[in-house]
Amino acid sequence: LRLRPILMTTGAMVLGSMPLALASGAGAESRQAIGVVIVGGMSFGTLLTLFVVPTVYLIVVSWREKRRDARDGQAIEA
Repeated sequence: LRLRPILMTTGAMVLGSMPLALASGAGAESRQAIGVVIVGGMSFGTLLTLFVVPTVYLIVVSWREKRRDARDGQAIEA
């Protein structure tokens, strides 16, 4: 997991989308809606990438190790 590139990419995308989210004038409602979706989606996706994915990975690895240990223990007993 490379933290800096993830945060730099997300930050650039969010800051680049802020003019859309803060738009005014003709057609501002649709541009604001698109901007809010982009900013929210990138922020939510980054949180998933930084917290949920590594957590799920650790859970899967520990589950596989327990399963392997149980299988090895049964093979020794037999």
